[in-house]
Amino acid sequence: MAQPEPVLSTRKLEGKVAIVTGGANGIGEATARVFADHGARAVVIVDIQDEKGRGVAESIGSQRCSYVHCDVSDEEQVKGMIDWTIQKYGQLDIMFSNAGIGSKSPQTILDLDVSQFDRLFEVNVRGMAICVKHAARVMVERHIKGTIVCTASAIANNCRGSTNVTDYTMSKHAILGLVRSASQQLGTYGIRINSVLPAAVPSSRRTNEEIQKTFGPFTRLKDISLTVKHIADTVLFLASNDSAFVTGHDLVVDGGLISVPNLTIGEK
Repeated sequence: MAQPEPVLSTRKLEGKVAIVTGGANGIGEATARVFADHGARAVVIVDIQDEKGRGVAESIGSQRCSYVHCDVSDEEQVKGMIDWTIQKYGQLDIMFSNAGIGSKSPQTILDLDVSQFDRLFEVNVRGMAICVKHAARVMVERHIKGTIVCTASAIANNCRGSTNVTDYTMSKHAILGLVRSASQQLGTYGIRINSVLPAAVPSSRRTNEEIQKTFGPFTRLKDISLTVKHIADTVLFLASNDSAFVTGHDLVVDGGLISVPNLTIGEK
């Protein structure tokens, strides 16, 4: 007798508790909504944009979503935010470490503004490492086989690097090193960590038309534009059991982008 076809769950995060940093808009907001749609018991939105963050949390629903103000570059704030999550919800299954900033101005190595460089690394690298550290510690202490996803950038997959955003390019390469190292160390506890590497998405800073003009000619996949929902769905895959045997992986979402002159991918 023929076996029935397996039924694929449309609620891939049923009962899970997730933190989304940089969740007030863009990729973070889209991912928080996808997590909630897929049954997450609680989604904690973390940001420094209080009005936007609270608005997103309220629109998802106060029973399932909370907002916490937190500067991810401040270790005490990150630890406090994670402790608050545990106290309120009793667990932490998913950390989406997504908060990041872009270059304020073009940065070549010859005119590198070290103060700008330091602030960018403080958020993009130090902040990412702090979030991974404290989320992983809680998961280990509570014997939770959780998942961690970090937002890098397709620029970290571009073999030629960048001609004008040196600081940003360096910061996103550092995330790959963090993920690969952490995957070796956390795998023994059953904790998975991966990164998502998006190309440029529409935002308040760049319209879809501007992005298509810059990147369209260099993208192999035609007749489709990258959206934050595409990235959110990719993060869902990495956070759910659909990727149960995937760790230390850098998942590029760029439509087959090839080397682009004056590349400025991924700025939020």
